[in-house]
Amino acid sequence: MSETASLKLGEKTYELPIITGTEDEQAVDISKLRDLSGFVTLDTGYKNTGCTKSAITFLDGEKGILKYRGYGIEELAEKSSFIEVAYLLIYGSLPTADQLKDFQFQISRHTLVHEDMKKFFDGFPSKSHPMGQLCSLVCSLSAFYPESLSPHPTKEEQNLTIIKLLAKMPTIVSWIYKKSLGHPIVYPQNKLDYVSNYLNMTFGQRTEEVEIDPVVVSAMNTLLILHADHEQNCSTSTVRIVGSSECNLYASISAGISALWGPLHGGANQAVIEMLEKIKNDGGDTEKWIAKAKDKNDPFRLMGFGHRVYKNFDPRAKIIKKACDDILDKLGIDDPVLDIAKKLEEVALSDPYFVERKLYPNVDFYSGIIYRALGFPTDMFTVLFALGRLPGWIAQWKEMRENKEPIGRPRQIYIGETDRAFVGIGDR
Repeated sequence: MSETASLKLGEKTYELPIITGTEDEQAVDISKLRDLSGFVTLDTGYKNTGCTKSAITFLDGEKGILKYRGYGIEELAEKSSFIEVAYLLIYGSLPTADQLKDFQFQISRHTLVHEDMKKFFDGFPSKSHPMGQLCSLVCSLSAFYPESLSPHPTKEEQNLTIIKLLAKMPTIVSWIYKKSLGHPIVYPQNKLDYVSNYLNMTFGQRTEEVEIDPVVVSAMNTLLILHADHEQNCSTSTVRIVGSSECNLYASISAGISALWGPLHGGANQAVIEMLEKIKNDGGDTEKWIAKAKDKNDPFRLMGFGHRVYKNFDPRAKIIKKACDDILDKLGIDDPVLDIAKKLEEVALSDPYFVERKLYPNVDFYSGIIYRALGFPTDMFTVLFALGRLPGWIAQWKEMRENKEPIGRPRQIYIGETDRAFVGIGDR
């Protein structure tokens, strides 16, 4: 007999099934609790509520473990490419050589974005936020590809929509960066791999050939892999719940981008650079700001240290630290903001205050440094986060559809006014 949990409500006791995942995570299944008892559970922010059963990503914050489809993030970051990881997340297994070649070829056939999209892209104010542009442009793809609107597409139709979105996202992201500079866009070069193509469209020029440093390509690959999925976070849950209404992929991903835009979610690496800028403008005295961080009566907090999910260490940070060191060494950048970052890192890795509290530099700390070193403005950081997270969002949307999950419909506990008599406007 399956194991159950007993819940006593008044004089009645209800037996609720216990679900055990493949990594021995355990959950009490309350999906029939309201039908059985009339009660609902209250879990503000869903911190203790599993919204789905998923086979995509496993995360153990206490042990510092992150796996995609059973593969450790450390091994994937070292041995794989971003596009290979994208295939793994979306289709469930690592591709064979032929499958990867075909996947890359299909993507290369759809990298161009419809020229008519440029008309309203040009209408965005030059100072409009890159994330506002991104969620608008991604959502608008549904208008250019109306076949994607079918709530019940064939497998081939769904796969083509996935390929188109993967292919066009780097092009759109490069458009946004070029617009911020007032530069003409650079068209895709399909002979290049996915990451190199994106970097060429971003840093390339129409006037001359630009060679992208392999160290930069490698670092960007690593960054995108590390951001590719992270279980049921705010934006991923948004993609799934929007998709549960049988909404098309483009609009569902656009909703995820909007969720990522929030500074509590996708803006952490931007906040790191803004903090470093603040320290620099104050004179660059890191000891002063470290003392402020240690003072429990001071509201200042070091950004990019510790993590709300990882209670030990962020496994992604160990990987990205090397990429960060490689970039800074290779480019030889003289930047006082990055010098401050290195000083803070040194303290956080050795000072007992930070070590005992496990306030290690996290992935956002290092990714912010890399993006700054590459020359990206801070308001582009979250757009780059979205570029990396795209395969995970697609995989989660696809899994939700394949599992035929019902439309999302959370409950609430009403705490407003009870019966009130209507009063005419003349008597109010």
